Amino acid sequence: MDRAKKVVNEKHERILLELTKQPGNDSCADCGVKGPRWASHSLGIFLCIRCGGLHRKMGTHISKVKSISLDSWTPEQIENMRQWGNLKANAKWNPRPELHPMPFNTSDR
Repeated sequence: MDRAKKVVNEKHERILLELTKQPGNDSCADCGVKGPRWASHSLGIFLCIRCGGLHRKMGTHISKVKSISLDSWTPEQIENMRQWGNLKANAKWNPRPELHPMPFNTSDR
């Protein structure tokens, strides 16, 4: 990887890690486990590794998952994460959680 691309990737990783410190983004959008390291940039949510895998199984036409630190991100993908976040996305995509409860991740608790 050339130096310029490495610098951009490191900048994007710092931005994403800062976003995970915001209320709601500090835990998985689906199961609530603390410290998400994955994200669906198409939905604008931060996820744990287990829920990230489940999102991948849904297909890229529904959810496009990347690692916060292992993958390269585009400025547009970063901006979508800024615009959404877990609280806003869950309010939109699951406004009545009592009807569609979130999965419970026992392996991470």
